[in-house]
Amino acid sequence: MAFNYQRIIIKIGSNVLTQKNGLPDQQRIAHLVDQISAIKKQGKEVILVSSGAVASGRSLITVSEKADAVAARQLLASIGQVKLINTYSQLFEKHNILCSQVLVTAEDFRDRKHYLNMKNCLEALLQHEVIPVVNENDVVSVTELMFTDNDELAGLLASMLNANALIILTNVDGIYNGDPKAEGSAVIDEVSGKEIDFSAFVSSGRSQFGRGGMITKSTMAQKTAQLGINVHIANGTRDNVLTDLLDKSVIHTRFVPSKTASGKKKWIAHSEKSATGSVLINAGAREALLSNKATSLLPIGIVGVVTDFKKGDVIKIIDDADKLIGLGIAEYGSDKARERVGHKNQKALVHYDYLYLQG
Repeated sequence: MAFNYQRIIIKIGSNVLTQKNGLPDQQRIAHLVDQISAIKKQGKEVILVSSGAVASGRSLITVSEKADAVAARQLLASIGQVKLINTYSQLFEKHNILCSQVLVTAEDFRDRKHYLNMKNCLEALLQHEVIPVVNENDVVSVTELMFTDNDELAGLLASMLNANALIILTNVDGIYNGDPKAEGSAVIDEVSGKEIDFSAFVSSGRSQFGRGGMITKSTMAQKTAQLGINVHIANGTRDNVLTDLLDKSVIHTRFVPSKTASGKKKWIAHSEKSATGSVLINAGAREALLSNKATSLLPIGIVGVVTDFKKGDVIKIIDDADKLIGLGIAEYGSDKARERVGHKNQKALVHYDYLYLQG
């Protein structure tokens, strides 16, 4: 039985799209487009998250070695993005498929209004049988505003669009239980259940051209799977990897989805970077929140307000060991929260419907 996914996010890493010299691998890109087109023609919806703008820029212009690293990246990305999207456009055209360019920044996910605007735009593209080609807008993204890498961006899109699956293409066969180069190391076929500390057996070395290593991929994949989405990590340099993966005939790592979360909870789950305030809770509240019962965060369980926030802000919920328990939307501001700390019979600071718990 093949995987029968209706809506798929496919993320192609720079280490798949680039040759050893750092320039784009045109044949590989064309082969991947052929596979994506075949999947699309089966009536499935595909969103493509593609790295490769900087590499494409590198094929067109030489930047002085004296140039500032951020400025050089912005310059290469700005020139390269045009080349990259033109390459995709021409290749998809051969299959009579339209593609579009969607450039995003981390800021677009932090603000609920921006988030919904982007979601509506992507939904409209899919409705019109278009393949959105999404990339981070490196031209305006500076370090503190950047995604960890395009894996994080792909995970955010998967939860935003309620995708059935996220396929991450890298240059190895999946996640290994040791150093991929070491004898006896094998690909982990399936990951399911609670958090796993991948750093124990995943090599932290990054690929030559990518920003994110395997640990980043593993952590993001697990978080996405916990939101009810299948995640696959596979080798994009293998021929027919996408079609073989969907037919279950290629070795790779699959993260088995657990529960499904509401759209709003999915947004909150990815909002840690945009959380403005934080509150400290006691052991009783921690136990109640992490039990299997649906529980809201009440003032009686709060020990104190750590950083200020306004009504409607995403806030962090932290226990006495300084561990992040969850994220939620504040029902009122930090001033009122301080007045109510430790009091019984008070309105919940975070209602269960707007609460996302880690793990």
